[in-house]
Amino acid sequence: MAVHNASFARSLRLRRLFRHADGRLFVVPLDHSVTDGPLRPGDLDSLLGELAGTGVDAVVLHKGSLRHVDPGRFGDMALILHLNASTRLAPDPDAKYLVAHVEEALRMGADAVSVHVNLGSRQEERQVADLAAVADECDRWNVPLLAMVYARGPGISDSRAPDLVAHAATLAADLGADVVKTDYVGTPEQLADVVRACPIPLIVAGGARSAETDTALAQVSDALRGGAAGVAMGRNVFQADRPGLMAAAVAQLVHTAPQASGRDGVTDRLALMS
Repeated sequence: MAVHNASFARSLRLRRLFRHADGRLFVVPLDHSVTDGPLRPGDLDSLLGELAGTGVDAVVLHKGSLRHVDPGRFGDMALILHLNASTRLAPDPDAKYLVAHVEEALRMGADAVSVHVNLGSRQEERQVADLAAVADECDRWNVPLLAMVYARGPGISDSRAPDLVAHAATLAADLGADVVKTDYVGTPEQLADVVRACPIPLIVAGGARSAETDTALAQVSDALRGGAAGVAMGRNVFQADRPGLMAAAVAQLVHTAPQASGRDGVTDRLALMS
């Protein structure tokens, strides 16, 4: 597979994300507070304290949150700074607007940045352009880019349709992302087709809060069987009664499950870092 040579700095930061030899990634997004309000009772730093040391590879935060957390929490967790946002109260909740930039993320010590794009939204043009601009900044500063891309908008009837998920993953790769986070499709076999068509590591979104822990863990297992490079699970971790235990259970699945076939994209990307 043809991929560009990563610079030393970008390779170093990618290794902070993909710290395991299996080439898998477990991310806990904690950027929901801008969209929905407080994550859970209690302060963010205490939550990070519960997640630290459980096997979480990285967390996603907004820039202001870093003023309220202990840097020591990141001894074995990478920091991904989220660069765009919106609230559920907006006239168009699917719209996303840049609220930070790559240079800010570097000043704050981030290992990577993330951008959210909703394909099919009324503001799709702006979001796609912002993703391309951020990718250019990431190339300039040698910072890994996680693109969170979903099919969401007034004309989307099934956001998890395999063709739409494949389109989301392809767009992320085509515009310069290093990793794409997108929806899980219906079966591991369908996801395997999406993964094979995606030249960058694909991680699956954890989705809405599941009433049963086993349901959330089963989706993680299915995603890995389908060749996903990992998962990004937010609500099912931070809304759990014991977030640390839930995170540890997910991490064990992500980093001990057998390798699926057809994941050469992850292997090739990690080989570039050597």
